[in-house]
Amino acid sequence: MKKRIMVQMPLTDGICSVLDARKDVEAVQFTQLSEDNILQHVGEYDAAILSITPFTARIIDKADKMQIVARHGVGYDAVDVPALTKKGIPLAVVGTANSVTVAEHALFFILALAKRAILFDREVRKGNWDIRYSQIGYDIADKKVLVLGLGRIGRRLVPMLNAMGMKVFVYDPYVLQDTIVTSGATPVEDWRAALPDMDFVSVNCPKNEETNGMIGTAELASMKKTAFVVNTARGNIVDESALYHALKSGSIAGAGIDPFVVEPAGPNEPLFELDNIIVSPHSAGVTKESLFRMGAAAAQNILDQFDGRLNPENVINKEVLK
Repeated sequence: MKKRIMVQMPLTDGICSVLDARKDVEAVQFTQLSEDNILQHVGEYDAAILSITPFTARIIDKADKMQIVARHGVGYDAVDVPALTKKGIPLAVVGTANSVTVAEHALFFILALAKRAILFDREVRKGNWDIRYSQIGYDIADKKVLVLGLGRIGRRLVPMLNAMGMKVFVYDPYVLQDTIVTSGATPVEDWRAALPDMDFVSVNCPKNEETNGMIGTAELASMKKTAFVVNTARGNIVDESALYHALKSGSIAGAGIDPFVVEPAGPNEPLFELDNIIVSPHSAGVTKESLFRMGAAAAQNILDQFDGRLNPENVINKEVLK
């Protein structure tokens, strides 16, 4: 009998590249992703590939056949991990499949903000060539950038920033200082104390109780008026209300924001009123190449669990592994 996989997203080429070779599994794409509909069917499945739809304790309680839950990505704040752990179900992520993609997006934000990319494009289309003198851009070479988090993405971002000639500083209390130095950056013990000296801050840490709202009113107020904040991690690590007021008042020069607290963000999102912010639809990790890699990695995690050889490095709740 085939093992059934609930896929809460399109069956991408990456997913199919792995699963199509196996005759003992069946992937079923779910398009009705309400909690009630998932609850009704989840007990029939042996595994699930999750996008961003919440996988709640109520759903997990009914997942009696579930052997593994695989995220199509590396974030898992929409998944009730304690409930999975209680049920003995591993949660697997895709490792480094989209690390370079997110790192490139952070660099894109930094360059676009420094070079006034959006503003210049809009004004040149109106025939306003004088904008190049009234709103002058910046070099990023020799500018100081603080990277918050030296995980999978931060480790890819640091050498990119070094290649641009930036002075790179890193705060990550869970990484040895020697590791930060080896990566090509300068360790920072007190990141808040370092903020007034920074030209850019790039958020590359996971969202948890420690990081939720970590950049708020006080932190933004301590930064230079010429400084920029970039967030390609998760919504509300940078407090949205505080960021709005800092940008509107000119307390900082600008921001690049990929994730939002409420997604999709609606047309009445206050941040969208502002000209000194660049936004994207939580797409920092989404390119043709990364979608393929993430799909293949998520599917492989499922097959590896079925085959008894799941890589522990990809598992968030390692305590369920035997």
